[in-house]
Amino acid sequence: MRGQQGMKYVVLVGDGMADRPAKARGDRTPLVDAKTVHMDWLAQRGLLGSVRTIPLGMHPGSDVANLSILGYDPKRYYSGRAPLEAASIGVALGEGDVAYRCNLVTLTAENGQTVMTDYSSGHIATEEARDLIESVAAALGSGDIAFYPGVSYRHLMVWRGGRSAARCVPPHDILGKDVAAYLPSGDGGEVLRELQERSMAVLKDHPVNRKRRESGKRPATSIWLWGQGKRPALPTFREKYGLRGALISAVDLTKGLGIYAGFDILNVPGATGWLDTNYKGKAEHALAALSDVDFVYVHVEAPDEAGHAGSYDDKVRAIEDFDSFVVGNVLKGLKEGFAEYRVLLMPDHATPVEARTHTEEPVPFVIYDSRTERFNEGAVYDESVVRRQGIAMFEEGHNLMDYFIRGS
Repeated sequence: MRGQQGMKYVVLVGDGMADRPAKARGDRTPLVDAKTVHMDWLAQRGLLGSVRTIPLGMHPGSDVANLSILGYDPKRYYSGRAPLEAASIGVALGEGDVAYRCNLVTLTAENGQTVMTDYSSGHIATEEARDLIESVAAALGSGDIAFYPGVSYRHLMVWRGGRSAARCVPPHDILGKDVAAYLPSGDGGEVLRELQERSMAVLKDHPVNRKRRESGKRPATSIWLWGQGKRPALPTFREKYGLRGALISAVDLTKGLGIYAGFDILNVPGATGWLDTNYKGKAEHALAALSDVDFVYVHVEAPDEAGHAGSYDDKVRAIEDFDSFVVGNVLKGLKEGFAEYRVLLMPDHATPVEARTHTEEPVPFVIYDSRTERFNEGAVYDESVVRRQGIAMFEEGHNLMDYFIRGS
């Protein structure tokens, strides 16, 4: 018997889930090879479509893409990645403050070059990373420069009254490359380069890194500053759509976006942003939240991380776990507990395994409405949706949320 009345809205985002045909795998993709019973079920019964979440000319970041999904035009509202992360960890930005993402990275000396070996220092544990960032803060912090610990390798630097126009490159875009050509440059770049260089001396013989080396793990050899911006000004989701919302994510960027959008932020024990994340717990928390809110946004980072790592098999595993433990459990709970609901399933962007970074092409989505099931014969949820005849197409990604909520 169906339960609560009133339309409920659930968005399920598999970060970076889309891919490009991999030559080494016979031009297949992880979505093609993954067993996705529940996502395929949605594809066979929902509205299939293609959406461009990255406006032409903008960098294909998760910040830009998730703004689009939530109905905010990035060309109007985007101010940088790091300010969103600042909100997530409770750092208030003043009028002239500039926030920077501060990765703990592994740089390796190879043939006279300094190579970006790992943008995540081997997905360093949060507890270890906190010790490292606190040491960096003690050595490099000043009246203008402050460091704040985040989750795993993802941390924050705030430059009070600082500059934001420097050219800074995401570390996951330069894996395996000599970093010399990608160091911060332009207005403020000298300050950023100096901080990165000084951090190497702080981290070199740190006890945490010594233990990691002894255990065969990658050490965090440097900070890497990027993704800068000032505090954004967004209307709340409730102001835009009249709905009270909640957001679930292990990633500070996504949680920060939810804070600015006015959502309840639901912290799930064991949510890590990696393959070992608590998928089932995310589904359970989402369903429980729907007793109090109208809209829940569930973000799962693992497929994106596997794409950055260049691991096809890990990405297949992440997609299968997302399908089984998140999509499957959410659908089961919705069917059992709610009279009317809509589900939007999609990635925020593609993170091809062979490219190991984000790309800007349109991605497939499905909108399922419990009141009006469709019949899409032979449909499966993978990149072929984008090429399928008769699909809905959104060239401006922020319009998709309007359609999902309002049907127009």
